[in-house]
Order: sequence, then C-alpha cells, then structure tokens
Amino acid sequence: MLVSGRRRWLTALLQAQRWPFQPSRDMRLVQFRAPHLTGPHLGLESGNGGGVINLSAFDPTLPKTMIEFLGQGEAALSVAKRALAAQLPVLPRSEVTFLAPVTRPDKVVCVGMNYVDHCKEQNVPVPKEPIYFSKFASSIVGPYDEVVLPPESQEVDWEVELAVVVGKKGKHIKATDAMAHVAGFTVAHDVSARDWQMRRNGKQWLLGKTFDTFCPLGPALVTKDSVADPHNLKICCRVNGEVVQSSNTNQMVFKTEELIAWVSQGRHPDWHPPRCWCIQKTSCLSQEGRRSPV
Repeated sequence: MLVSGRRRWLTALLQAQRWPFQPSRDMRLVQFRAPHLTGPHLGLESGNGGGVINLSAFDPTLPKTMIEFLGQGEAALSVAKRALAAQLPVLPRSEVTFLAPVTRPDKVVCVGMNYVDHCKEQNVPVPKEPIYFSKFASSIVGPYDEVVLPPESQEVDWEVELAVVVGKKGKHIKATDAMAHVAGFTVAHDVSARDWQMRRNGKQWLLGKTFDTFCPLGPALVTKDSVADPHNLKICCRVNGEVVQSSNTNQMVFKTEELIAWVSQGRHPDWHPPRCWCIQKTSCLSQEGRRSPV
C-alpha cells in the first residue's frame, strides 16, 4: 500500500494468477535468499507459485548467480534438469525472498510501442522500425520489492512486459540464428516517470525510465525449451486489483528474433534485451501494483 509522507511507495508484485498450485516440469530458474543460507542462491521454482529447490544443495559446485550460471551454458542447464527430476526437498515459498532472476546485466535494452493494440490505444502509427531505449541495470529490483515513487515525479506509470534473457554473446546475429542466443523469458514491469520521459531532459527517455527500482523483474527465468511459443502468451497488469492492461504477445510488432538481429548490429546484446513479458503457457501472468494518482 502507499505510505504517505516525503517518501511514497509503489508496491509492485509480479506474480502469476492465483491458480491452484501445480508442480511443474518446466525449468523455472530463480535467484533467492533464505534465513538459513548465506548470500544469494540459485534455485528452481517447483511450479508456478510453488516453493524453491536449492540447486547448491544438489551440486555445490554450481554458480550461485544467474549470470555465472548462464555463462556455463548447457553444462549447467543439464545439472539443473537432473535436479528438477530428482524430487529434492522444496523450501516453502514463505521462507524465501525472491530476487530478480538476472541482476546487474551488461545491458537492459528495451523496445517502445511494440504492441499493435497499444499503438491503436495511443492513436499513434505502428512503428516501421523498432524504437529502442535503455534502462540502467541499477533500476532492477526483485519481483516483490517495493518500487519507490520518487518525489521528483508526479506521473509514475506502469507497463507489464515480456523480458527476453540473452545468455550467449553475439554480434551481427541473423534473425534465423537469434533464438540460439536466448536463455529464456521472464516477466517485468517497465515503470516510467512520464513527466521526465516526455517533457524533461530534452525529451530523451532515459532518465524517466531509470529511477531506482523502476525495473522489477521475475520471479522466474523460464528456459526457452519450456515456452512453446513466446509470441502467443497472455500478459496483463493489475493496479489496486483492477485490470489495466490485458494483451497477448501475438500483438508484438517486431518479434524476438527480429529485435535481437536489429539490436546486435555493431554491438553485443549480451545478457538481456527485453520489452515484452510472460512465462507461463497456460495461466495469465500479471503485474500487480499500486500507484499514486497522475
């Protein structure tokens, strides 16, 4: 809830629709903390809304951060797959703190106006080329962390997105080869200070997009082999319990492969170009939050 005073907060909860819990064989990688463990750990969410399997308990040699894990490629993923099949003890969800599934990526590359229905809603032409912008990696927070409403802005806004996590470096990547560079997908919240984005800083978007806590991410990185079609996923956003965004990734103007090919011209996309969201093939992924009037 919002807290009155000099510091106001936007509580951003990125979570799946509350369907009855079903154990999952999908690979849902998470970063988490627990009171009995030192520092962050890498784990497997046992299902959408389920508890967490501690990968370090299965294999202590595995990295404890997602970027290091992805850097080991298929070797690390094969260990995680064995852990998923081993029916290991599960830490209750109430006993863990979920961190963003990817922290401190080299780049956070975003694409604006990339949904046909959103363009129609805004009464603007559908872009003929991707409209890229960035968010600072320092704006990333966990999926259930507080989002600070900065006193410098009176127009904080929300947008649910599908994030594509790039786990393999490349340059001048062909669209036909792009998915080979993708590790998986996660859900995120593109929080914006619209007054800073649209009217200040020479109307450049960067500062309006990169206030601290303006990129909640997660909870899970779902590997690409667990997502049948990333371009047919329902996405929605709730604010104060009211659905304020409801769409599908089939509305994307530029698909994942084309976006990666485009942005990799002359630069490494590295770990994480987003701008879309999802992760569960059967349920609606939602972004819940509270905001101040604008």
